[in-house]
Parts: sequence; structure tokens; C-alpha cells
Amino acid sequence: MIDIAVLISRVEQIKHGFKDILAAAAEVEAELPPEEARRVAFLLFSHESYQVRALAVFILGAYAATEVEVLCFLREEVSCDPSWQVQEILAKVFDRYCAETGYQQALPVIREWLADPQANVRRAVTEGLRIWTGREYFREYPEAAISLLAALKEDDSEYVRKSVGNALRDISKKHSELIRQELEGWDISHKRLEQVYRLAVRWLDKNS
Repeated sequence: MIDIAVLISRVEQIKHGFKDILAAAAEVEAELPPEEARRVAFLLFSHESYQVRALAVFILGAYAATEVEVLCFLREEVSCDPSWQVQEILAKVFDRYCAETGYQQALPVIREWLADPQANVRRAVTEGLRIWTGREYFREYPEAAISLLAALKEDDSEYVRKSVGNALRDISKKHSELIRQELEGWDISHKRLEQVYRLAVRWLDKNS
């Protein structure tokens, strides 16, 4: 049986990267029944160490596609965590949710999260699904990815706008004409929009 106290101590020593925290989460998933693993994760999320909270989020990510309570917790509670590392993992587990649900089937939730008033929720989607057109469904329908991202081009949060611009830039590497068509209609006299535009067009400018 896994010793949670030992696991916590081990995870707290991790200073760089997420690979070892993900491995620890996989141990919990492998050794505990799902209900117990979720219970442990909810308890771990109250820990003062961001590494332990990150572990909790990774564990919860394994159940987001099957448990509505878990998905709601990620959206409503994890998105409020002050740690940027935890927010990075929120993005990763949202992508896991979409992959396990199916990206096309997850579209209603993707749209809901993109419309959420909490910037970290919106950014979990824009960042988590990068590179968008490398994902199932969006690979076949890149215009759908572009449309979802472009809707946030004047987002209130600079954090989100940067993610949107970088995601559009990623897409431009394989779908340059689609991105050009999207950007042609932007009025870059608006400061927020100009910021996203400059990020989105960066690869196109270098390779024109």
C-alpha cells in the first residue's frame, strides 16, 4: 500500500519540472481504488506546498472525464490557486480531459471554459490544447481551433491574450493561409488586439 506521508515528503523535494510529480500521481492512480485516490487528492489540495497541490491536480486529472464533481472542482477551486505551477498543471489535465472525452465531444465544455469569468480557466484551455491543430478533431478542422482562439483576441487578461497569440502562431506553421485570413480582419489600432496580433504573426513574418 502506498504511504501518502512518504509520497508527500518526496514530492516536496521536487524543485524543477513536472515529470516526477506526474510519476507520483501515476503511483497513486495505480495503487488506490478510484474513490480513495480522489479522496486523497482532495485532501492533498489543501496542502501548503505547491508541489503537493500539483500532485493533487494531476491525480484529479485522471478522473475529470468520468466524474463531473472533479471537473467542477478543477474549474472552480484549482483555477483559484495562486501558484503558476499549479495553473500549468490545470492546463495539462484539461487537455487530458479533452483527450479522454474526445475533442469534438468536449467542445461544449471547451466553450464553457473559454467563456468563464476566471482568467485561469480560460487560459487552461488556450494553453492546455496547444498545439491545437495537433489534437484530434482540430487536426481536421483547424478553422474551428482558430475561431475559438480568435474569440479571445481582446481578452481582459494579458495572461490569456499571450496564450492566444502564441497558440495562433503555432497553428500558422501548418496553416499559414488560414491564419493570414483571420488576421487580415483585425483592427490592430486597439492595443490589446495588437499584442495578440504581433504574437500570432511572428512565424509568418519570419517565413514570408
